[in-house]
Amino acid sequence: MPVKVAELVGESPSNWKDAVQAAVSEAAKEIPNISGVEICNLTANVKNGKLTEFKANVKIVYADRGGDI
Repeated sequence: MPVKVAELVGESPSNWKDAVQAAVSEAAKEIPNISGVEICNLTANVKNGKLTEFKANVKIVYADRGGDI
């Protein structure tokens, strides 16, 4: 079965897991048949020596069921 890949960035003020989940949740609003996620890069913003925002660059993998998405 052919698959497609979409690249997204998820963000969270709490942690990287929530940042990945935010990206997957956002993708799921538009993309059916999500079957996996690859975490490509993790970054964070820092303010006054503290992590303030967590970011995750991800690739969302989903089945190509024959329509343009």
